[in-house]
Amino acid sequence: MTTPNPEAPVPTPATAKAPTGPTAADPAPTAPVRLGLRENWPQFTLLVLVNIAVGGLVGLERTTVPLIGTEVFGLTSDLAVFSFIIAFGLSKALTNLAAGALTARFRRRQLLLTGWLIGVPVPFALAWAPSWGWIVAANVLLGLSQGLTWSMTVNMKIDLVGPARRGLATGLNEAAGYTAVGATALLTGYLATSHGLRPVPELIGVVFVVAGLGLSLVVRDTAAHVALELSQHSKPVPGQEKTGLAATFARTSWRDRSLRGASQAGLVNNLNDGLTWGVFPLLFTDHGLGLAAVGLIKGLYPILWGIGQIPTGHLADRIGRKPLIVTGMLVQAGGFVLALALLDRPLLAGLLSAVALGLGTALVYPALMASVSDHAHPSWRANALGTYRFWRDLGYAAGALLAGLLADALGLNATVIAAAALTAASGLLAAHWITEPRPKRGAG
Repeated sequence: MTTPNPEAPVPTPATAKAPTGPTAADPAPTAPVRLGLRENWPQFTLLVLVNIAVGGLVGLERTTVPLIGTEVFGLTSDLAVFSFIIAFGLSKALTNLAAGALTARFRRRQLLLTGWLIGVPVPFALAWAPSWGWIVAANVLLGLSQGLTWSMTVNMKIDLVGPARRGLATGLNEAAGYTAVGATALLTGYLATSHGLRPVPELIGVVFVVAGLGLSLVVRDTAAHVALELSQHSKPVPGQEKTGLAATFARTSWRDRSLRGASQAGLVNNLNDGLTWGVFPLLFTDHGLGLAAVGLIKGLYPILWGIGQIPTGHLADRIGRKPLIVTGMLVQAGGFVLALALLDRPLLAGLLSAVALGLGTALVYPALMASVSDHAHPSWRANALGTYRFWRDLGYAAGALLAGLLADALGLNATVIAAAALTAASGLLAAHWITEPRPKRGAG
């Protein structure tokens, strides 16, 4: 059944109440709809908790799965080992792209719940997969699940807070998710040391699925907030401007200079994550580190990435997006240099590299999404964010593919050198392409 488009420009007064329709399953709010973090803190907090569960589910794989490939299933090709990351990245990227278009037909809450249902089999498949093909298939499901759940949590938070606090909203969203990624990577490394690579570390994912699905049943939809922002938006959509997925994809990918700059930076940023996801466990175990130490390195990176986005998201609202994006990409490039320069002391190399990569990514992540939101009209913002997140999460697949090809041909060190060069180049492109819009005032 087709649901009224929550992105359509509906004239809504400042105290509009949530529209009811044939699929508006969530209860109508009793208070007037307003934009702002303080005004919507209960729902915002629920969405933060949901994204903790979203991040925890993907964090299951950060420490153990590359080693499951080599030690349990006897894979000898690095490209074969990294195939699970390629599967995850491709399915998540395509789902991100579809998610923006799907919001024209379904409520955000419906898509959030669907994402959790798709993710139910993932921890069980990781724990008891009889072959590597099952692991790859589980990562297709994980990518589909993450594409819907993470997309909807960030879209719904942006809907709630309005234009004045987008940086803080995205920072809090990503902080919750990636802190959970890091904490789960640490926990799985510890559990793998005590109980083996499978099945105990993977089964903690059942807790995340149950918690995420249960909390998502309580969350209310944000269609009324989108309608309210549209009614207050000072710049109407030009009559000739197309707002569909195809037009928005072209605008976000290359036609709009700033959106192009954000999309390429997002792709390279997650290329780094995909590359380190596969390479770092193998690189540092090859240099004598155990599972607990590798788990510490793999956990520290996303924890700093996550927690750091709370101040950097706020900072992006204060000083602008571009300075944080450019600085963050260059800091990440430095992190790869540290990993190789200090490799004769592998624990120190891993920890310092994780610190630089985590802090650099914290600078970049909320600023990029806020920048895309700044340059996108509310009527096509969900599609713009979906396109940006398509390119960003395609970086997972690109990073794993690049890492596998270079590692098989030239060794693991060559992949780290390539990542450093690409990241520095991306930062310079962002400096050249991205512009800052005029400051906007609004509820917060």
